[in-house]
Formats: sequence, structure tokens, C-alpha cells
Amino acid sequence: MTDLLHSPLHDRHVALGAKMADFGGWEMPIEYPGGGVVAEHTAVRERVGIFDVSHLGKARVSGPGAADFVNRCFTNDLRRINPGQAQYTLCCTPQGGVVDDLIQYLRADDDVFLIPNAANTAAVVDLVRSAASEGITVENLHDRYGVIAVQGPASDEVLRGLGLPVDHDYMSFVETQWEGLPVIVCRTGYTGERGYEIVPAWDVAGSVWDALAAAVVEHGGMPCGLGARDTLRTEMGYPLHGNDLSLDITPVMAGSSWAVGWSKDEFWGREALIAQREAKECRLMRGLVVTGRGIPRSHCQVLVDNEVVGEVTSGTFSPTRKQGIALALLDRSVALGDEVVIDVRGRGVPATVTKPPFVEVGVRES
Repeated sequence: MTDLLHSPLHDRHVALGAKMADFGGWEMPIEYPGGGVVAEHTAVRERVGIFDVSHLGKARVSGPGAADFVNRCFTNDLRRINPGQAQYTLCCTPQGGVVDDLIQYLRADDDVFLIPNAANTAAVVDLVRSAASEGITVENLHDRYGVIAVQGPASDEVLRGLGLPVDHDYMSFVETQWEGLPVIVCRTGYTGERGYEIVPAWDVAGSVWDALAAAVVEHGGMPCGLGARDTLRTEMGYPLHGNDLSLDITPVMAGSSWAVGWSKDEFWGREALIAQREAKECRLMRGLVVTGRGIPRSHCQVLVDNEVVGEVTSGTFSPTRKQGIALALLDRSVALGDEVVIDVRGRGVPATVTKPPFVEVGVRES
């Protein structure tokens, strides 16, 4: 058995008594004592929470023409943004399947910083490196930086009190320093609330966490584990790779076509994705709101008149709505507003088809 990797904040989580689990090969906190997932979720929606997401990958593509090269690899169009801005994108196979979804930070025309998912970092780096021409350098920096997310309505006050930059636009970042080492502060997140993802050098991640965590508590918040992160992202309808995106679930199917630069001449999987979009035959991702009693989980079948019309990809109890919700791939014959039945362990649970998000969105609030 391979030993699990540890974030630079591992000792902090152990000291807090966090429940730890394997997440993408990393031993990460799922929840903390003092209320668990629901309390942590509510803190983010109403006040503020802090997450260690250092398991997320970090990579850098640099050299003359690096941005143009990355733009020929991934789906989204880097020409839509300027240096100092970040963008959600996807790394696809020639068949259109998703190797990973990631955030790309455009530092300059010759410098792009990437944040892939933990388990997919090596695969993304290998694919990009194998396609790179002479003069382009691709570095796997997974253990060179931590990642700390501060999310919730009070996140600005938390960062401002520590002298960290705030008030920049959604999906933009500012590079600064902490104790003489680099820190990136990006206005991004995976919760649907206004917030920031802070990317400190590995050696100062502990110090940054300690200061942020103390400020979060002062503002009525708390440390939050990856359990709450999952319920928060599901309420927003944000996809999780491995569930809602995969080698078998393309951006067209997952409702991620907005992150595809369809007018670009080149990106991995372009021909297959264009063909799939034009064919209009594949299943599509929809939201399900449970109207009865039950909590849907991934792989539960969805039925209409006892006929299978789809499958749940992500399901959970929504602490905000206090009912079950799910993302599901459904046949195109199923329309928004339709009533369906989810097979939850052999019991039919009624639900209504809807379009996510399942909650009001605060992520772009200025």
C-alpha cells in the first residue's frame, strides 16, 4: 500500500482532532469536531470558513509562447482573459473525455500557472510536457505550494485584517509575499460564496494558515473539511472530476460547454466534442431536487414510468435546503420540471428535474 501524502498543514489538522481520510492519495481532513459537516457548511454560507486544499496540484508552463501553447492544449480560450486573471478549463482526450478540470492562472504570455486536481496532476503534467515544443518548460510543483481557501461573506474582512489583498475581481489574482516568500491570492473557490484561494509557498503555508484560521474564528467562522466542501459544491452544481466529469463524461454532457473555446482552431478533443455537440444525442447533466424522503448517491438509477432514463453522478443532503439534491446524467427526453423517481437502495424516491444551482449564488458579489 502506498503511503498517503501529507499537506504542509497536516499537523494542524491532527492537533484539531480532524477526521482524516484518503483524498486523491492525500490524507486530508473530512470534518472537524464541533458540529461536523452541517455546521461547517452553514458557517461558509452565513459567515466564513477556512479549508486546506493543498492536495490540489500545482504546475507551471513557461517559456516563449507558453500561453499560446497551453491554449492549444486545453478547452477554454486563454485569449478571453488578461495577465492577472484566472480561468476554468478542461484537459480532454482526443475522444473528448475529461482527463481533468483545472484552473489556469495567466501570469504573462510566457508564464501560466495551473491548479489541477490532486489525483490527476501527474497525468496533466505528463500530457502537457509530452506535447511541449523546445523552449517550453513544464514543472510539477505539487509539493512546492500549499492551497488554503477562505470562503464566505466575511472572507474579505479576514484577509484584509492580515494585510492580504482583497477586492480584486472574480477570477483574478494578486501576487504578494508572506514572510519573504511568494503567495498568490486568487478570488476563486468551490463553494458558491464570495471567497479567496491563497497559494502560499510550502514553507510558509503553516504560518499563513495559523493567521487566517485565527481571524476566521474571530469572525464567527471555523475550519472546514472536504465533507463540507463537497456539500457546498453540490449545492452550486459544480462538477467533481471522477463523478460528474470523467473519461466517459465529456464537457458537452456535463454542461461545461461554456468552458470550451468553440471558435479556437485547436485544443485536445476538439473534433470529437464538436461532433457530439452537433449530434445532440448524448445524455445531459441536470439537477434533481428530492420531493420525498431520501438522499440520492452516485450511481443511483433515475426512472420515469419504471424505465431507466439516467443515473445520479453526485448526490447529497443539502444543509441549506434541508432536502436531498443530486446531479444526474439524463436522457434528452427528460425535461426541466419533470417528475422522476430515484432508486435509492431499492426504494423509489420522487424528485423534480431542475437546473442547478440549488441555492442563491454569492460568488461574484462585489
